Amino acid sequence: MQKSKRTLGWGASLSFFAFSLVINSMGNVLTIATSQKIHPAFLGSAYWTAAENGWNISFMGNTSFGLSITFFVVGVLIALLNMILDRKVDLIRFFGNLAFMVPFSMLIGAFSDWFNKIMPEADGFGMLALYVLLNFFGVTLIAIAISIYQRTNIVLHPADDLMQILRFKYFKGNAGIAMWVSYIPPTIIGLIALIAVPDFSNYGLGTIFAFLFQGNITGWADKAVFKDLKHQGITIE
Repeated sequence: MQKSKRTLGWGASLSFFAFSLVINSMGNVLTIATSQKIHPAFLGSAYWTAAENGWNISFMGNTSFGLSITFFVVGVLIALLNMILDRKVDLIRFFGNLAFMVPFSMLIGAFSDWFNKIMPEADGFGMLALYVLLNFFGVTLIAIAISIYQRTNIVLHPADDLMQILRFKYFKGNAGIAMWVSYIPPTIIGLIALIAVPDFSNYGLGTIFAFLFQGNITGWADKAVFKDLKHQGITIE
């Protein structure tokens, strides 16, 4: 078992964290907005986002407020799962997960309203191609954001903390495998939502892209984006 030291000051840590929080929220909503502007089930959203937005459609009235609530409630449940997988009760980590969810949920709602207002419907092949690229770009933003705040390691989104626990506690730092295993909870959430309301508008090319590549993009970003930023206070088993 090996633990990395903290070498980053709090000012720099908070700056990295704030930046990653914004681009994560933007990336998530970008995948939703581009999907909604094209024919349903063509693009879809990032994997977690697709499942949670599907729940919003099935049970929360498909509103920005309902989406924020869904993200928050799912976050609480995953934070509890993280303590089980980490095999210890860490209230600081648990409440850190919840603290992350407050600004994240608010930014999700804000970006959702903004993108829906400024983005026109996809009309013609050019707009279709642009929205496909923007959807993939949204997934890439999410993956890069995960890399940044996992390395900063102040507080994490519960889903990304789940991936980090799996990555360093169970899979020897392999980001790709850890991401795929962490997709089990959203798969369950998405299946329940689809059984309740068979709406496939959140699932498509973007969802497949996220499933196949998001974890590996995070691993790539660890080395290529802010490459001098090392993992802070991580225990590798």
